[in-house]
Amino acid sequence: MRRDVPDRLRQFAKAMRNDATKAENMLWQALRGRQLEGFKFKRQVPIDGYILDFVCFEARLIVEVDGAQHAESAKDVARDAYFSKQGFRTIRVWNHEVTMNLEGVSLTILAELKNCGE
Repeated sequence: MRRDVPDRLRQFAKAMRNDATKAENMLWQALRGRQLEGFKFKRQVPIDGYILDFVCFEARLIVEVDGAQHAESAKDVARDAYFSKQGFRTIRVWNHEVTMNLEGVSLTILAELKNCGE
């Protein structure tokens, strides 16, 4: 999925990769290198004016790792609806959930990956 991405957004995504939260780093270590049953993830991917925390294009699954600022966010609801129309599913996990239960979060993501054809 190659798209023209404004240089400003591409640079911001790169900066976010370099300045990831503890939870994002922990989850990336679990997802990178096709470690989750061979599914390939990318992180901090700029698409259509948004930057996705993690995305598996093969399964059309977006994983967002959220802090408290995202609680009941209307912007997140609109963003999720936008990507749903593009054929993606989005799951959101809390920072605390990742840091306290990485294995459980990984299993939840894996279950969503395996349901990609349904």
